[in-house]
Amino acid sequence: MIKSALQIARADYQPKLPKSLKGNVTIEQGEATQSVADQEEIKKLFPNTYGMPVLKFVESDEKTDFPAVNVGVILSGGQAPGGHNVISGLFDGLKKMNDDSKLYGFILGPAGLINHEYKELTADIVEEYRNTGGFDIIGSGRTKLETTEDFEKGYEILKELGISALVMIGGDDSNTNACVLAEYFAQKEYGIQVIGCPKTIDGDLKNEWIETSFGFDTACKVYSEVIGNIQRDCNSARKYWHFIKLMGRSASHIALECALQVQPNVCLVSEEVAEKELSLDDVVEQIASIVAQRGAEGNNFGTVLIPEGIIEFIPAMKRLIAELNDFLAENAEEFSHIKASHQRDYIISKLTAENAKTYASLPETVARQLSLDRDPHGNVQVSQIETEKLLSEMVGNKLAEWKKEGKYVGNFSPLHHFFGYEGRCAAPSNFDADYCYSLGYNAAALIESGKTGYMSSIRNTTAPADQWIAGGVPITMMMNMERRHGEMKPVIQKALVELDGAPFKEFAANRDQWAKETCYVYPGPIQYFGPSEVCDQPTRTLSLEQKNK
Repeated sequence: MIKSALQIARADYQPKLPKSLKGNVTIEQGEATQSVADQEEIKKLFPNTYGMPVLKFVESDEKTDFPAVNVGVILSGGQAPGGHNVISGLFDGLKKMNDDSKLYGFILGPAGLINHEYKELTADIVEEYRNTGGFDIIGSGRTKLETTEDFEKGYEILKELGISALVMIGGDDSNTNACVLAEYFAQKEYGIQVIGCPKTIDGDLKNEWIETSFGFDTACKVYSEVIGNIQRDCNSARKYWHFIKLMGRSASHIALECALQVQPNVCLVSEEVAEKELSLDDVVEQIASIVAQRGAEGNNFGTVLIPEGIIEFIPAMKRLIAELNDFLAENAEEFSHIKASHQRDYIISKLTAENAKTYASLPETVARQLSLDRDPHGNVQVSQIETEKLLSEMVGNKLAEWKKEGKYVGNFSPLHHFFGYEGRCAAPSNFDADYCYSLGYNAAALIESGKTGYMSSIRNTTAPADQWIAGGVPITMMMNMERRHGEMKPVIQKALVELDGAPFKEFAANRDQWAKETCYVYPGPIQYFGPSEVCDQPTRTLSLEQKNK
């Protein structure tokens, strides 16, 4: 296999570890915990894994002889930079404790567990993937582990391979799967531990104990580089408005982080749109006003950052989508027999008056997308909706009206971009390489400590890596009840952008100046070698959040 110069050089990078994980460790236990909401319901559903304490690993002089263990690992959900380092950290942690331990990877996500497709991850395989992007060491998938049949099929292969612990690397839904599986195995007394690792570039899996999900740092730096390049081009040609949609379905963390890095003219934050109960027309008028303001100064160019999930945060659209999700979940069979040409009228006839009016007002392409192609969790695939084109078209119409009325004197030429897959498999930044390796190594320590139903937790992440705090947090602690497929289900609560949080406040304090003036910043590509201030810096989001603690 031919490798690039960067691949060859990165293979030699040795990720840094928290000091507490480098030698012998012991566990400090905190107080009993409870779920973030719906305590009684969650406790009833997870009687064996609810209320466990938060754990912290500390250095110890006591040497322990650990038995060899066989461990399985699954990459679940969308890719995120650093997944390979979680696996290499897990592998190294297991081998350090006992060289006879073995690691098995299940192929293409949870489906590999159900279908008994796996391979042993030996030293020579793991070596090939250290510090690389992607999930191609074993592949990933979005299959949900939901039924007793799924759990029992998984148990068959785990028992056959002598696997006593399973590590699930994924986002909120995947770690919800891990929590359900941990509870099932505990209830059945199968003797199989389940540990989760927090992955998602969206950044919406975080809390006091999970300071950031892995991949967010790298993805935002990749997006910020290309946005910076576009802004340099924008400021050179001075004749285009670039509408840039960014990944982040359920939260605007990516858009906000990129805004803090590149200082665009406009950045929409979905959570603010919801808080202020803005309509689609309100959002359009907000953008158009800035375009007009800059046009009056002769600046007929700019950049607009748009979170991919913003449609769901506009109150009228949110109500429509919620009713659509429930209706289509309950009437999937009937709907599948309706001719495509009649589906729009059929849906309008079945919705409540308010939602029918909203649905009827949408362009055909957007309306159709809202009614088709649900994701595995029964939700609209908002990344497929070309929100950037919808908004630019509506802004253009608004400006045309204003021009007729003499309120707008500029020229408006929009261009469109969607940055998503470009950031999911990049070679991890030094931060993500270190953070992910530590998460995996820490997961091995949780396994050797006999824990189950925990998520690997690395904290104090704005300090040098040797000062990071390693431990575990019960997954049940993060859960609440939400409606999925028309039913209330236990899921990990998503972390949205906090409008009273330091990152948003920093953005809000500067956005008026960024809108009027051209204050672009050009971050350039991720740097893997050189001074620490260039190579090892965490995201602005993480720095601002931790600064106030």
